[in-house]
Amino acid sequence: MTGTLFGHRKSRVNLAIQENPKCLPMLVLELSMQTGKLLQDMGLGLVRIALECEKNPSEKIKLIDEPIWTMYCNGRKVGYAVRREPTDDDLKVMQMLHGVSMGAGVLPGEGGAAADSAADGEMTYMRANFERVVGSKDSETYYMMNPDGNSGPELSIFFVRV
Repeated sequence: MTGTLFGHRKSRVNLAIQENPKCLPMLVLELSMQTGKLLQDMGLGLVRIALECEKNPSEKIKLIDEPIWTMYCNGRKVGYAVRREPTDDDLKVMQMLHGVSMGAGVLPGEGGAAADSAADGEMTYMRANFERVVGSKDSETYYMMNPDGNSGPELSIFFVRV
């Protein structure tokens, strides 16, 4: 699986999960953290994101199709994550990154000569391979895989229906 975290530094971070970098996203979530804050946390070490939703026995939908999630980052509740359909802007980012299998960087903004508007227009991204582990119909985990294979995952994303 390919996971891409992207967003403007001062806006919320988005998570897109794809079968591979050339496919359309099977999941796009808007997370309740600012992109800059998530990057700062990742710079400090391991980041664990837990996304929880309530189990509703009358509804039979796939776990990743749940519309809203309570979000925890490293054990602290940080708000909510919302599933949404990919926008044209999301698809444009995926198209720009289709040749990138893993890496991090900044995509240039559109226009704006002033330094402040240029910084706001830049899109920060991080893309990596993720190992998907299905625990049950109510739990899935995505572990970011390090290319060197030496240490454990720097980022883990847990989806749990409780």
